[in-house]
Amino acid sequence: MTTTAKKPRRAAQAAASAPASAPAESPVQSPVQSPMADVPGQLSDNDMYDRMVSAILDHRLPPGTKLVEDKLAAAFGVSRTRVRPLLVRLANEQVVTLTPNRGASIAQPTPQEALEVFEVRRLLEPRLVELFIANATDADIAALRTCIDDEEAARAGGDMRRAIRLSGDFHLHIAQAAGHQTLGRILRELVSRTSLILMTYSPSHAREREEATACGCREHRALIDAIRLRDAREAARLMLDHLKRIESQLEFTPPASDAPDLIGLLLGRAA
Repeated sequence: MTTTAKKPRRAAQAAASAPASAPAESPVQSPVQSPMADVPGQLSDNDMYDRMVSAILDHRLPPGTKLVEDKLAAAFGVSRTRVRPLLVRLANEQVVTLTPNRGASIAQPTPQEALEVFEVRRLLEPRLVELFIANATDADIAALRTCIDDEEAARAGGDMRRAIRLSGDFHLHIAQAAGHQTLGRILRELVSRTSLILMTYSPSHAREREEATACGCREHRALIDAIRLRDAREAARLMLDHLKRIESQLEFTPPASDAPDLIGLLLGRAA
């Protein structure tokens, strides 16, 4: 009895002698994580890659944009060492340019590079649409139709960036459902580069840009008609014609400017 009577007393004394600290789960005691620190639940390498590519496809990162590692690290909430491999990966896909002593920037495709990209797309995409027809479900075809509806709505609302992004998504969905991983991976890189090409060499006049996008919607709908009929040969032909037309819309020369008034310049007259 004596022993059992002392145990509660000792427990009470131990509790009384414990320091009067804040509860262990109090948020005040939780350490604050730095936004630059690598912590569980942060973005993965693929997450960061997808966000960069999405920004390019959405035309939010135009060609020539300087990519500062510190700013990217802060935006993603990671350390700079996580950003460098990302930039190397994008550089390998030719959507980022790495220049010694100058850092990274969004690539500025040359006219020759633009022509090469469309040449490769003309080789790949007719085959991809044939494979799509062989493997696509009704849900895949419906997804393409929804993509076109959204693209037309974006164009009607004047959101040309979204319209161009959705046009690229149309082609990427065909590649994904085609079931050819290698061609699909290559096309994803080419679509990213195409977005930079369109930002750089699209028609300079708003009316021409709108008409080009409208033509793209009509051509996509014609493609869906051939796909629904499972006409692989016709779909491949339409895809080829579609890519040729997009390429034909590119402007590789700067818009002509009026000749200077030499007499006015020599006489010091204001323009």
